[in-house]
Amino acid sequence: MSFAPATLESDVRARMGREHRLDTQKTVLDARQRLTSTSGTKAAFDFELLDEYAQSRLGSALAVTALLVILAVLLCVWVPPVAAGVWAGLVIAANLGVALLSRQFRVANHAKFNAGKWTARFVAAESVYGLAWSTLALMPFLAGGENLSVLLFAMVLVCVAANAVSTRTLPGATLVSTIPAAAAVCAHLVLSGGTLNYTLAVVVLGGEIFFVYLARQLHTSVLETVMHQAEKDALINELEAARNMSDEARRHAEQANIAKSQFLATMSHELRTPLNAIIGFSEVLKSEMLGPLGMPQYREYAGDIHSSGQHLLNLINELLDLSRIEAGKYELNEEVVSLIDIAEDCRRMMEIRARSKSLDLTFTYPENLPKLWGDERAIRQVVLNLLSNAIKFTPQHGKVALAVSRTADSGQMVSVRDNGPGIPENEIATVLSSFGQGSLAQKSAEQGAGLGLPIVQKIMELHQGRFDLFSKLRFGTEVIATFPRARVMDAVAAVPATRPDRLQFYSEA
Repeated sequence: MSFAPATLESDVRARMGREHRLDTQKTVLDARQRLTSTSGTKAAFDFELLDEYAQSRLGSALAVTALLVILAVLLCVWVPPVAAGVWAGLVIAANLGVALLSRQFRVANHAKFNAGKWTARFVAAESVYGLAWSTLALMPFLAGGENLSVLLFAMVLVCVAANAVSTRTLPGATLVSTIPAAAAVCAHLVLSGGTLNYTLAVVVLGGEIFFVYLARQLHTSVLETVMHQAEKDALINELEAARNMSDEARRHAEQANIAKSQFLATMSHELRTPLNAIIGFSEVLKSEMLGPLGMPQYREYAGDIHSSGQHLLNLINELLDLSRIEAGKYELNEEVVSLIDIAEDCRRMMEIRARSKSLDLTFTYPENLPKLWGDERAIRQVVLNLLSNAIKFTPQHGKVALAVSRTADSGQMVSVRDNGPGIPENEIATVLSSFGQGSLAQKSAEQGAGLGLPIVQKIMELHQGRFDLFSKLRFGTEVIATFPRARVMDAVAAVPATRPDRLQFYSEA
């Protein structure tokens, strides 16, 4: 049909247009996500990062509370227990406030999620928590002259390390929860004077910088993990969408194939009736059964009509066979057959065509070859198609060899070899496809629809066999149809006898 290429081209253009629109929409969506994100990446990642932060704070709430109780008990050695208890209670209360806010985030309606709002809340809560830790610098004023420099140094490092790890997915919270305590303790150490205090102040400052840097690295790692998870989810969604599209396309293709097969079967039957009449009446005219036609040209025209009708009928039969096979309605009428007898009949049928081209058609077969279990008509069609192709493309005075033999695994095969021009290697797949024709067939005057070999392939598949084609340019072609060992009668197990008395009666008779 002349409109098929235009339709295909329009489909390709439409698909490319859809893909371009999808890419554009994805680019715009990514840009919008980055512009509305509080983390500078994508708004979709903000929830993941805040959820990771809330989980971390909730998970560490009990451990931090226990740690603060231990530090308060230790602090009681140098300061009054009431002061240590007040400090610990203040920090624990601030920590519980952060935990409660994290719990509220976890149970909130995610459909109304606002990244900026929740980030501000968390940063404010962490600021209060950091200021509560900074009151640690007031403890030396209650120690009664005792030097608490080393203890403050150790406690502030614990504070910075714990908060930096817990708030790694929220960089703003890391800063406000660690800087107040570190700055207050550093200021106290510097004001206290002395080499030890100066050294401890420098170490606290270095520890603050190190743990903030570590939190940044952990934030980057978590962000990359979230991004990879998002990419994986997107890929899974794309694969799922592609699978659904593939299934839909397969269903459409199956429906189209069924419709095509039904159409071919219906039209083949509709065309056979008038074709039989055309062939029959042209045969009558060609043979002048009812009297002379008067002019020789009429007899020649009648012969042309007869040969054209025969060719069209053969083509319709091939189309009908192919459509039946593809629709799964080609049923084998299996019986015990002789592959040698079928091949010999086919050779005799094709011998006239071979002689018309001065071809040397030979047939070889072994003695005492067992019979096969198969469809005689289908096997005959296989051999005829293979011989017809070989004779069609073998030049004048060439050779065509038909052979029947055993296989290595005790199966049977029929092969046809010719010394024709051969088939280019890159055209073998085309030749074996439905309606496929190689360059030689297109240049040849011989007519054909390219259905012979595909039908042979499908018939052999129905017989659980195999079809192979070997060809080399300027050396010829060999095609082999192989039947499995299970179809050879001497390889089939005997049916067990259930009525030995009747078998004995027949054997005696």
